[in-house]
Amino acid sequence: MTANAAAAPLLRARTGGPKDDGPELLEHVLGWVLVVLVAMLVTRAGLL
Repeated sequence: MTANAAAAPLLRARTGGPKDDGPELLEHVLGWVLVVLVAMLVTRAGLL
């Protein structure tokens, strides 16, 4: 195995998979706020 082949897995670009670090709490809160706003819009518009 050459040095380039051995280093290839280390040089892969991150794609935002499961190990992506970030503000998880903020994402959850904003997601639930969006769900509540859509639910309020649907019920106010009489679509449900």
